[in-house]
Amino acid sequence: MKTKQDFATTDNRTPDGQRDDGSKFRVLVVDDSMFVAKQLTQILSSEGYEIVATAQDGKEGVDKYKELCPNVDIVTMDITMPRMDGITALEQIVAFDKNAKVVMVSALGKEELVKKSLMAGAKNYIVKPLDRKKVLERISSALK
Repeated sequence: MKTKQDFATTDNRTPDGQRDDGSKFRVLVVDDSMFVAKQLTQILSSEGYEIVATAQDGKEGVDKYKELCPNVDIVTMDITMPRMDGITALEQIVAFDKNAKVVMVSALGKEELVKKSLMAGAKNYIVKPLDRKKVLERISSALK
């Protein structure tokens, strides 16, 4: 039977969710779909990101960001949510912290809303249904 030592090279890579010093990037997940929030949490946690909080709508997302700041490195923000949509929440977060890094999460066919959010300060976007590789690529590039 093969042991972990037989696969030593697979563990040499630093996970995307960790800085060079070993500390983890901290993520706030904002999505009204429990399924999508759980999916994002699992994908990001598996790469070493720390999920510091989740929120179910834009208003709660803004409140949690303000409460946790500066201990949030990046926010994933659904565009379409009840109470407060993701673009309004993005605008409020960026007004509060001009250095905020927010990646929008959108369903297919919402290109105009994605464009609007990028113009409002979003660093990138992810399209649903979620693709693990794309989620990790877009989050990683937004953190650079």
